[in-house]
Amino acid sequence: MKLLTPEIAARLAANARARLDALECGTREPDPKPVVRFFNPVGAATWLATEIDTDGILFGLADLGFGCPESGSFSAAELEAVRLPYGLGIERDLHFEATHPLSVYAEAARTAGSIIVGERRLRAAARRLSGRG
Repeated sequence: MKLLTPEIAARLAANARARLDALECGTREPDPKPVVRFFNPVGAATWLATEIDTDGILFGLADLGFGCPESGSFSAAELEAVRLPYGLGIERDLHFEATHPLSVYAEAARTAGSIIVGERRLRAAARRLSGRG
């Protein structure tokens, strides 16, 4: 599967430009919502990406499933090159729609020790706050 569509790549690049513009102007860096979510279909690894540079390096939140999610950079090409059992590879979550800025996902993931558990807790909290849960 091609992990980045032209539309997703354009949104990621726009976030990178906005961050660079903020740095040049001396203003606060934006805290965008993740644009895309990648996952290992046979493991616990998960990535949330907010931007991409001209070399194909993504920035976001990475969780390799060891209990310590971290913000940082990762290569789109390397994610696409991963070969897993049964002929599988890293996949893009086709139904992912971010509801929070990256900093919220990062804090939830660090507290929970996992992006997946952090997302589950954020959804549960949202349901409780809306009176639906």
